[in-house]
Amino acid sequence: MKAVVMAGGEGTRLRPLTSSQPKPMVSLCGKPCLEYILDLLVRHDVHDVVATLMFLPQIIRDAFGDGSTAGVNLEYSVELTPAGTAGSVKLAQERLGDDTFLAISGDALTDMDLTELLAFHRRSGALATIALKRMPNPLDFGVVITAADGRIERFLEKPTWGEVFSDTVNTGIYVLEPEILRRIPPARPFDFSSELFPLLLSAGAPLYGFVSDDYWQDIGSLDSYLAANRDLLDGRVKAAIPGLELHDRIFLGDGVNLEALEGMRGPAFVGNYARLDATARIDSYSVLGANVVVKANAWTRNSVVGANTYIGPSVALNGTIVGRHCDLKAGARCDEGAAIGDHCVLGEQAEIARDVKIYPFRTVEPGAQVTGSLIWEKRGRSRLFSREGVTGLVNVDVSAELAVRLAMAYGTVLPKGAVIAASRDAHRAARVMKRALISGLNGVGVNVSDLRVASSALTRFEIGRSGLDGGLHVYLAAWDPERVLIQFVEPPGIDLGEQAQKQIERTLGRQDFRRVAADDLGDVVYPHRTLNAYTDSLVAAWNAKAIRERAFRIVVDYAHSPASLVLPRILDALGVEFLVLRPTSHEPPTPAIRDWRDGDRDAVRTMILETRADLGLIVDADAERLSIIDETGEEVSHEAALLLFVKMVAQRSPAGSTIALPLTVTRLADALADQANARVLRTRSTPSALMHAAIADGVVLAGILGGGYIFPSFSPAFDAVASLAVLLDLLATTEEPMSRLIADLPRSSIIHRTIPCPWSRKGTVMRATTGELQTLAQKLHADITLIDGVRLTIGSAWAHLVPDSDEPVLHVFAEGVDITESERMSDIIVSAVGNALDGEAGEGEEWQVAECESASD
Repeated sequence: MKAVVMAGGEGTRLRPLTSSQPKPMVSLCGKPCLEYILDLLVRHDVHDVVATLMFLPQIIRDAFGDGSTAGVNLEYSVELTPAGTAGSVKLAQERLGDDTFLAISGDALTDMDLTELLAFHRRSGALATIALKRMPNPLDFGVVITAADGRIERFLEKPTWGEVFSDTVNTGIYVLEPEILRRIPPARPFDFSSELFPLLLSAGAPLYGFVSDDYWQDIGSLDSYLAANRDLLDGRVKAAIPGLELHDRIFLGDGVNLEALEGMRGPAFVGNYARLDATARIDSYSVLGANVVVKANAWTRNSVVGANTYIGPSVALNGTIVGRHCDLKAGARCDEGAAIGDHCVLGEQAEIARDVKIYPFRTVEPGAQVTGSLIWEKRGRSRLFSREGVTGLVNVDVSAELAVRLAMAYGTVLPKGAVIAASRDAHRAARVMKRALISGLNGVGVNVSDLRVASSALTRFEIGRSGLDGGLHVYLAAWDPERVLIQFVEPPGIDLGEQAQKQIERTLGRQDFRRVAADDLGDVVYPHRTLNAYTDSLVAAWNAKAIRERAFRIVVDYAHSPASLVLPRILDALGVEFLVLRPTSHEPPTPAIRDWRDGDRDAVRTMILETRADLGLIVDADAERLSIIDETGEEVSHEAALLLFVKMVAQRSPAGSTIALPLTVTRLADALADQANARVLRTRSTPSALMHAAIADGVVLAGILGGGYIFPSFSPAFDAVASLAVLLDLLATTEEPMSRLIADLPRSSIIHRTIPCPWSRKGTVMRATTGELQTLAQKLHADITLIDGVRLTIGSAWAHLVPDSDEPVLHVFAEGVDITESERMSDIIVSAVGNALDGEAGEGEEWQVAECESASD
């Protein structure tokens, strides 16, 4: 059998380690990763190999030549333009012949039994067999769901936590029949996992998954790279480490001075001709490349040091990766997670903080304390984007320098000459970040329509009204006034899609920014009619005459949000008498920043009662969400407010209209919509999913718990000002006070619980829980739905398990005809999760369930 080794990867997430070498060439205990793959093929009697190359192909060719030193007959197929994983194999078609062949990634470490994999493939009669591995955190991999006989049922490429139904991931090792190559289109990029395999599955082709218990470790990140080196030293993977093995799994190459053994603690690896001072301390899991010099009193632990690097006296490396040909001067220190690229110089007494990345050919001045990456910011998460956009502590995680580079990456993804809207809240930190963002955008040839201080909703409205190419909004988080959030928006005013987010991340990681001539630099304009257009459109969208006749009196707490810049115009135009709390000016007073976390409910309540107002409204800090207090001073729960909007909007809309709601909203909404001949469309629980659903034809309302409402006829985004205008329009048609309208609504019996679950076990727990619930559903003739987590439905009752995307917890929502049935449904999910957690718990670990009072809390 022949094999094709896919070795064209750039290894973006491994930078700076892969800035000047292909990912398959990164060294693991003295050998390139690709060499371990070739060794594995030889062990299973595979000697005819084709390597597909793209990024820096000559480095691999120079290292392996014709493959004779590795015991294989090695040929090469070079992609001149990116062809994708399947496309790269297609290019090697003539070299593979007409027999079954193996495709394997050249940038992962494994000792998988390829002979057993091939035998399984032949027994099953598969067109393609995918080697699978159970992983505790499957988010960075393609998840594959199989039946009991191994037949593949579903693919999930890089799932979100709401889509994690299994922890079996695609290892990038395939056994393929030659006819599969005919299904790969030529002359365009084509991928195995995201395109070819789903296409074959939809056509009914026999695709199987082989779940292996053998070792497999992707080295796509710096953490996994260190882990692969540790696993080699521990003997967890069956592979030959070069050098002479001594006691405690210490491996020494040729020419290493033996007197250094006294200061060495295994397991460890030292490459050929390394020179170690007798007083140096080489602690466990140290990996030193060829020709490394370690001087007096230097210390390394759990660190990998590339070939030809100099480690000066008293240097300390703890959990650090150091590239090739580096010069670390006396007393330099690197903390855990730090990564130093090739050809870097660290001056004397320089300190590199935890997780900082220094890209190649950089010099750190003596005594410098580097707390942020020289190319990218210090950050502790795997993705740049979160649910809210890009977020972090001001000048800690998100600096002006990062803002410039981030904007350059965003602008590079956009066409040259594109026009986007930009806005911010009133805080000076938002002002600084927005100016930096505008500079970065202009630098790559993107024009900016600067709305200055405005709400996110106004910015989104302007994007749709003027047909702009996108937008951004900067504001301080309501729950943490030291945390800045940067929203990125695409037409017609919805959150930036997942694909565009990944493009920005890749561009930022590669620093591959567009460079434009001086005449092509972007410009900044300041539109003057946006606020008037927004106000006029909002007033015209609803029944202004009826609102004026009702003569409302309301109390509004602006919470220093930009809503105070636009809402007075609208309320004046609607003839509404209003009393205000905490409006914003150019910038809110510093002491008031602490009050942004929440509305001043007591003050609103008091003013309502003293002035006999019809209702009170609290706008959130970014004017997106709305909280309501009725005329008696009682706060309306977000769930009740959402049901009121559903009921009244459905009654006012044409028959057959659609209302978009998350899966975790009570089923009472469906009944209220049905009474008015409307229907409810269920979505995932993320704001982005709701916005994308809202722009579909026939949608008249989209809402989410927490006071967020979207009225697509006006704008496809959350807008507290529009929500207030709609509420007044709806109330103008009834003489009933708010308290009576709420009292007439049906009462929900939803309950919400949270279960702590470590990140490292989420995937395993979700798989085990889903399997247990599927078995239970078969016994009870119940339904299982795998959308945004796993949902169990028994009759009219349901329970839903959703893994949180930002916190190490799982959420359980349940609803029955009463609280007792809701608790019973919730207990089913909690019990299944508990069994999974107990099965995975380490010594001394336990799990607890926290319960919220209601789903709207």
